[in-house]
Order: sequence, then structure tokens, then C-alpha cells
Amino acid sequence: MTDKEQIIQLYHEMYAAMVNKDRAELERVHDDSFVLVHMTGMRQPKEVYISSIMDGTLNYYSAEHEDMQVEVKGDMAVLIGKSRVTAAVFGGGKHTWRLQLRFQLVKKNNEWRFAMASASTY
Repeated sequence: MTDKEQIIQLYHEMYAAMVNKDRAELERVHDDSFVLVHMTGMRQPKEVYISSIMDGTLNYYSAEHEDMQVEVKGDMAVLIGKSRVTAAVFGGGKHTWRLQLRFQLVKKNNEWRFAMASASTY
């Protein structure tokens, strides 16, 4: 499997773990340095982000992936993923967003991990 294929698979695995509230998988796909920058500008480090999924602050119900663009440079990569995501977050109601996540990834021990993500809509 090419690096690009591995990264696209990781994107799918991440969303499945978010929907299934699979802590072990979320821990695996995100590097310890991971930070999510929400649309509001709020920053969540890995543990806070994963805990927010587990405690229901961030509830993900489904994701329909529309486009994934990957650029690999050595052990670093950028993925821009566009997905229609159904979620209820921060106490709001269930809604479907056209969510774009721009990820920075790192390859350690021959495995890709998400190191940073910035969320926006498209």
C-alpha cells in the first residue's frame, strides 16, 4: 500500500473510531502531539479531544466522504478531507455539516499518525 493509500485509510479509520467512540483506535491514529483547531479557533490537545468524544461533548453519528487530497513529503504529509458529517457538538442539536479537515501527519516507526487538524466548512 502506498503512503497516500495508507493516509486515506487512516482518515476512514479515524471517522469510524469517532462514530463508534473507540478510544483505543482514536489513541492509535492520533500522534501524542495532536491538536485539533475547531472552526471557532478553540484548540484541543489529543487527550482533551478524545475525552470530549468519549464523554459525549462531541457526538459523531456518520460521515460521508466526498474528497481527499494527500501530499506526501518524506515522513510528513498533508491531507485535506471533505466529508458530510452528522454530529451534535458542545450541547447543540444534531446537524449535518460539510466539514473540511486539513491534517498534518507524521510518519513514525513506519506508521502514519495525525499530528494536527484544522476544521472549517466547504
